[in-house]
Amino acid sequence: MMGSILLLLLFFSLVQSRSDTSYSKIQLPGDSLTLSVTDFGATGDGINYDTSAIQSTIDACNRHYTSFSSICRVVFPSGNYLTAKLHLRSGVILDVTENAVLLGGPRIEDYYPAETSSDWYVVVANNATDVGITGGGAIDGQGSKFVVRFDEKKNVMVSWNQTGACLGDECRPRLVGFVDSINVEIWNITLREPAYWCLHIVRCENTSVHDVSILGDFNTPNNDGIDIEDSNNTVITRCHIDTGDDAICPKTYTGPLYNLTATDCWIRTKSSAIKLGSASWFDFKGLVFDNITIFESHRGLGMQIRDGGNVSDVTFSNINISTRYYDPSWWGRAEPIYITTCPRDSSAKEGSISNLLFVNITIDSENGVFLSGSPNGLLSDIKFKNMNLTFRRWSNYSAGLVDYRPGCQGLVNHRATSGIIMEHVNGFRVENVDLKWSDDDDVNAAWNVPLEFRPSTVNNVSFVGFTSGLYTKLFESDYVMVGENNIAFA
Repeated sequence: MMGSILLLLLFFSLVQSRSDTSYSKIQLPGDSLTLSVTDFGATGDGINYDTSAIQSTIDACNRHYTSFSSICRVVFPSGNYLTAKLHLRSGVILDVTENAVLLGGPRIEDYYPAETSSDWYVVVANNATDVGITGGGAIDGQGSKFVVRFDEKKNVMVSWNQTGACLGDECRPRLVGFVDSINVEIWNITLREPAYWCLHIVRCENTSVHDVSILGDFNTPNNDGIDIEDSNNTVITRCHIDTGDDAICPKTYTGPLYNLTATDCWIRTKSSAIKLGSASWFDFKGLVFDNITIFESHRGLGMQIRDGGNVSDVTFSNINISTRYYDPSWWGRAEPIYITTCPRDSSAKEGSISNLLFVNITIDSENGVFLSGSPNGLLSDIKFKNMNLTFRRWSNYSAGLVDYRPGCQGLVNHRATSGIIMEHVNGFRVENVDLKWSDDDDVNAAWNVPLEFRPSTVNNVSFVGFTSGLYTKLFESDYVMVGENNIAFA
């Protein structure tokens, strides 16, 4: 109960703190026509499929846009609209009103046949311009209907891989996708219970996602919040993401990813709150993550560079992170910052990571920071500035594990839990960083290495204003510095 109350207080505090935050959004052409799906025959009873009526409304709106170059809105009045896959067209805004819900169908025939599983969505826009979703209502993927067996550690999901279009339990539909599209805006909408990835942005230019709530099942694998793939000039702001898998996940499959900004968000996930990769065949450059709260996630800020792409010029600023252990079947071991580059397999190349800035970061975590490059994929020019790191245990999962997954060395038993682990790093600068750990009797022995690295793989390290020491717990949420084992670098 206390955890739930804290979660809500943190969320509302974030909302209040960001209420005056300005943000950039796409300037779409002005509205000139509104069409209701009920006028085209939709019932909204949640039982009968309204696919044909909704698609007819979208197509009629698109014809208007083609003729007059002004936005047309497809309005969903109050009701529950059950649908198979919908194709969103250029110049069309889906306006799912406050008491309306668009329900994704749970049957394979709702999405198949299709050329590949990558075309399985409840709503998808392909090669569209001036397009978006809003309205204050919800799009619901009915993800629970895709669960074969519920499990408090990790649900077992349906597999449609008999189609030959995909493999394993990832054969299920995404919720919303924008593919090869320009001028995309998603705002004031709830996206909930995705069966697979929730919001997928693929090879798009000029995308704005703001004031969106993403609510996924906490025990469902691969129900990512927002996946941004090979897309440029993307802004994500004022979003609430609470889901089982990666929350904000940039990827590069077919081209580079530039100019992504994510600000003023609240995140909880059983995987990584922010993760670059693991799909990383091309470069990531010019990314900013600012004013973000990460609450009780399995990982905080992560990079999994596995396929030869390079990462450069990334800033993480004004971020509060709490991370904790969950079951080892999920990637991650509560690392608040996890930066890794290594080849996925023997045929993969090693990418590099350079010029990362972490500034004004507060961390409360069950595990330490992990910075791991590889012999031909160094981490270089990394800076920690104005950071407070507190390490303590509050779950009962086993510690001492280092998690390289996917690929690389896998999940490795480690002799101790370290504050910061570094390997294959060239250029690590610390300014005004305070690292501390609790003296709880059951875990104190594990916290015995503030910094761990081999000089043979780590070079050009600078510490200015670095302190490390033991904290003792006086009350449930009260820690103070004690002891003579403090370490300081100046």
